[in-house]
Amino acid sequence: MSTETQTNDLKRGLKGRHLTMIAIGGSIGTGLFLAMGGTIRDAGPGGAMVAYAIMGIVVYFMMTALGEMATRLPIPSAFTAYANRFVDTAWGFTNGWSYWFGSSMTVAAELIAGAIIIKYWFPGSSSTLWAVLFLAILLALNLFSVKGFGEAEYWFAGIKVVVTVIFLIVGVLMIVGIMNAGEEAGFHNWTLDAGNGQKAPFLNGIGGIVGIFMVAAFSFSNTELVGLTAAESENPSKDVPKAIKSVFWRLLIFYLGTIFIVATLIPFTEPSLLDASESNVAAAPFTIIFRNAGLAAAASLMNAVILTSVLSCGNSSMYAASRTMQGMAEKGDAPKFFAKISSRGVPVRAVLLTAFIAMFAFVASLIGDGVAYTAAYYLCGIAGVYNWLTISVSHYRFRKGWIIQGHSLDELEYKSPFYPFGSWFCIIVCVLVCFGANWWVFQAFNWFDFITCYGIIPISIVMFFVYKKVKGSKWVKYEDMDFTQPEDMDRSKISEI
Repeated sequence: MSTETQTNDLKRGLKGRHLTMIAIGGSIGTGLFLAMGGTIRDAGPGGAMVAYAIMGIVVYFMMTALGEMATRLPIPSAFTAYANRFVDTAWGFTNGWSYWFGSSMTVAAELIAGAIIIKYWFPGSSSTLWAVLFLAILLALNLFSVKGFGEAEYWFAGIKVVVTVIFLIVGVLMIVGIMNAGEEAGFHNWTLDAGNGQKAPFLNGIGGIVGIFMVAAFSFSNTELVGLTAAESENPSKDVPKAIKSVFWRLLIFYLGTIFIVATLIPFTEPSLLDASESNVAAAPFTIIFRNAGLAAAASLMNAVILTSVLSCGNSSMYAASRTMQGMAEKGDAPKFFAKISSRGVPVRAVLLTAFIAMFAFVASLIGDGVAYTAAYYLCGIAGVYNWLTISVSHYRFRKGWIIQGHSLDELEYKSPFYPFGSWFCIIVCVLVCFGANWWVFQAFNWFDFITCYGIIPISIVMFFVYKKVKGSKWVKYEDMDFTQPEDMDRSKISEI
């Protein structure tokens, strides 16, 4: 059957192991491997730990909220659909477009990061050439069936997890002096004097911590991918809660553990520990540590693994963007042209549109790899936080509507353990991060930084009110909320691939 024979049905081809590894692997990318150095330099090792811990708590509350809705309603374009059902279709419309654009820009960020990383071996090569090659690889992976995507992502994510664990073990051995650390082992870097009146472990005070919230948010982005994959999971009521429970703690250990090791082994004043905005970044902190220890071969191997990890993160982001676009097109919030699904259950046209936006990476060679990467991850970060805000607001209203319509909590397959505190905590922090994390933009104002850091906010507000004016949408009343499950929740009707 040709790809133009349309079924308009996504296939339930993802197993529980796929969901868990997709969520974990999707969040282990440039945020961990490349941007980590800049956060330690800007906020100090202690500040970086605090910022990532706070955002980790936000992610945990958001994931439990998402888990409650996704196990009950494993529907396509989950985040947008939940906003449509439980908040306002205008909110769903703006969040859908914001999330699609943010995910597409995440693909661009990963393509740029791939070019940055590969210059560790080929410093004079063309960023555009590498970006084209990596984009072709991502397209090939995403144009197969969802089961093929899930299997590829499972193994890619597995490599990242194994390498991160090995790094943590080796890092501890270096710190305690069992392995060569390239310098005297110890914790002196945590009390290092910056030479400008500031001293570790905290730099730039509260502003330093708040200033890296957005980088932390970008690092944790894609954990919510479980909500989208639920619609293509073989057994969402069982697999989604399991994935959520395992994902959070592993990610928190990976990120906080990595910050601790990097900050301990590399002084935050180290010239090679550069911010991602620097144009000459050619190695990740992971690679620097092995290089400083005299393990050149291990450093090259680590860099190769990081490259595959970055592409894996881009792969899952392309999946997220394409499914979001297909869901919006199906509802009529995007051109119907992109609602088409191939006989393999893949929204080919939505995948190609996402790839087109991701080609922003090709301009990296014009404005500088580091500048393009920074712009991309700020765009991704704010779109991701807005999506977390949407999930939290939707969940707060979902639970209230569920009770008002006479349902019992015992009917829910999975219940968020911290309702309503968890949802309110997420809502408050996400609003603060959206408006305050990039406060530095106004210290030396320029339009490029303002647009990349705040542009999505005014555009979303305008889209929200224009939609309400044109469509006449209303805030969904609790008694009118739709809790109807998808028909294919009947196990006998699940599509096989």
